[in-house]
Amino acid sequence: QVQLVESGGGLVQPGGSLRLSCAASRNIFDIFARGWYRQAPGKQRELVASFSGSGLTNYADSVKGRFTISRDNAKNTVYLQMNSLKPEDTAVYYCNLRRVSGGDYWGQGTQVTVSS
Repeated sequence: QVQLVESGGGLVQPGGSLRLSCAASRNIFDIFARGWYRQAPGKQRELVASFSGSGLTNYADSVKGRFTISRDNAKNTVYLQMNSLKPEDTAVYYCNLRRVSGGDYWGQGTQVTVSS
């Protein structure tokens, strides 16, 4: 079993920045993908940014150029740097890890609110 613990959400004004962190409880060697999703009220959960097992990154069109996903393998942690935040970025952000062996793990979610 793998636990994912997120941190870093909060309230920020439009144009501001936040950094989210997602720490895994242990090292995983068969990662298929690892990244961030978000779910706004009344909407489906959507992919924000992710790493493939080989390290390739993928971003939603709506966040390209503003958000950056990164990782620290020594700390089993993935980050999401969010710049130039907009009100439409308001959502609960979830960390996800999928294994080649089939495991699919989610964090508890962290609220990001962009409002003046």
